[in-house]
Amino acid sequence: MSDPEPLIVNVDDAPWEEAFDGDHWGAAWRVLTPGMRDRGGRLGVAYNRVPPGRSACPFHTHLLEDEVFFVIAGEGVLRYGEHVRPLRAGDCVSCPAGTGVAHQIANTSPDTDLEYLGIGLHEDNEICTYPDTGKVYVRALSTVGRLTRTPYMDGEPDRPRVFDLARG
Repeated sequence: MSDPEPLIVNVDDAPWEEAFDGDHWGAAWRVLTPGMRDRGGRLGVAYNRVPPGRSACPFHTHLLEDEVFFVIAGEGVLRYGEHVRPLRAGDCVSCPAGTGVAHQIANTSPDTDLEYLGIGLHEDNEICTYPDTGKVYVRALSTVGRLTRTPYMDGEPDRPRVFDLARG
């Protein structure tokens, strides 16, 4: 039997992953807790590197997952609700879930990467909202989309189908 993912991961040994989109979106990261979920855990830590002029992700909320960010190097800004605050090395940011307050980190430096640890839970039933664009992410459905408000009975037939099914 092979050993599971290691309990100890040195940041220099973790492989880089990345996702970039256009000129202003994207980052690279190293997962520092690769075996956590395999062992039943939900907490995760990632070492993030955001190049100048980029944000790793859109302005968003979490229903279930608290997030903490610890800035290691560089400078940037935190957008939290209606406020924008500067970030620098040594800052620790707490973003509690379930508050409805959205957050986003961006690198505002002209020439230095912003590096930070992202620490948070992984909840199978997480729901995120994106206030700037009206999107919703439902992890259990692996879907990002937009909801359209409708009356509760919209689209339901006059006679509930259950009666036809019950007849056999």
